[in-house]
Amino acid sequence: MNAPAAAAVCVGPASAGQPRRAVVLGIGNTILTDEAAGVRAVEALERGWKLPENVLAIDGGTSGMEMIEDLSNLDFLVVLDVVKTGAAPGTVVKIAGDEIPVFFRSKLSPHQIALPDVLASLELLDTMPKEIVVLGVELISLELGMEMTPTIAAKVPVLAAMAAEELAWRGYAVLPLKQAP
Repeated sequence: MNAPAAAAVCVGPASAGQPRRAVVLGIGNTILTDEAAGVRAVEALERGWKLPENVLAIDGGTSGMEMIEDLSNLDFLVVLDVVKTGAAPGTVVKIAGDEIPVFFRSKLSPHQIALPDVLASLELLDTMPKEIVVLGVELISLELGMEMTPTIAAKVPVLAAMAAEELAWRGYAVLPLKQAP
């Protein structure tokens, strides 16, 4: 992978040199065991990497339509969440491109963010993000509880690192923070 650019500025004619806007959105319900993974992954991203000013990390929790402003007219949206794809529990997946509409057809629980509704509203407003990538981990449990299962908890730093890589690959100046010895 190439090193991230020093400045995340588009140079194409449509951008006129404006910084590209990106959001990393961690979603989930922190009182339903594994559903907290997206929220915990965005927290891990903020602890482990310095994000440029044009990248916003959002703990979306179980928010919905109140996020429309933050998600409007983005160049890139990364969603961190637990997923239910039929893969083995603990499997980390990347969903992008044509797979995105299929992924958002089903909800994992009644408490899950209404992200499909938010995206539909953004589409109606003609303010959809230009690109969306979902990074997720196949869940094990949605039981009531504050602790994720150990398998899913171990994937939280993996999701954070994948989000940082997705941003850097697109030229966002994401820098790892030095960890204390």
